[in-house]
Amino acid sequence: MFARILTMLTATVFALSAQAQALTDADEIIAKADQASYYAGADGRSEVRMIITDAQGRQQRRQFTVLRRDVGDTGDQQFLVVFSQPSDVRNTVFLVEKHVDRDDDRWLYLPGLDLVKRISAGDKRTSFVGAHYFYEDVSGRRPSDDTHELVEASDEFYVLRHEPKDPQSVEFSSYVTWIDRQTFLPMKIEYTNPAGDIYRRVEVFEVAEFGGHPTVTTSRVSDLLTGGKTDMQFRYIKYDVGLPDSVFTERSLRTPPRDWLKRPAE
Repeated sequence: MFARILTMLTATVFALSAQAQALTDADEIIAKADQASYYAGADGRSEVRMIITDAQGRQQRRQFTVLRRDVGDTGDQQFLVVFSQPSDVRNTVFLVEKHVDRDDDRWLYLPGLDLVKRISAGDKRTSFVGAHYFYEDVSGRRPSDDTHELVEASDEFYVLRHEPKDPQSVEFSSYVTWIDRQTFLPMKIEYTNPAGDIYRRVEVFEVAEFGGHPTVTTSRVSDLLTGGKTDMQFRYIKYDVGLPDSVFTERSLRTPPRDWLKRPAE
């Protein structure tokens, strides 16, 4: 009996040691962080309150619903963002076809003009509806677009430094990410520009668990050069709701899927 227990303990120690060894690999850590951030469940939905504050303290508010669906096991995803408030952006719709091996496809429907605008790859790191978040932030930056280096592993965080493989395609020269060792959620990101200044910071303030998935519920992006910021609160979060492929078509830009936008039952 003692020998069996000793064998089990030894096996457990070796397994934990192997896991710890694996987590010294920066590419594996960032892959786990990407999975935790964007791939919880096979699909999901949430409502978002956005507060945009400029350098003078003036505020604008936005409210929208995000629907997300994974496309098989390819890593590709579909996102639909439908704005409900305020009145000047109501029924504005953003559609993303996320690809792991090429640039994402993005469309924005502007109801006031009855116009569908395609967002080019060159505009992915520009303001999303006037916020300090970028279009690229909605679906996430591809890990393969950057190089990754583990610079520190504390008891709480993995700290990684990243550099773009194509520096001409982005406004930053590098960024540093603090990844929670338990959840693998990035808790802080700081971007440095070519002049060497930290000019943009993303912070997570609150995390809660939904369907067994640790999920960001409160976050902020700050422009450290101008003093502006955008806060986001995520509510009515639910995973594995069974979203069909038909939700994520160009038809949904002008005719959003109202049944799937309803708040889930408690």
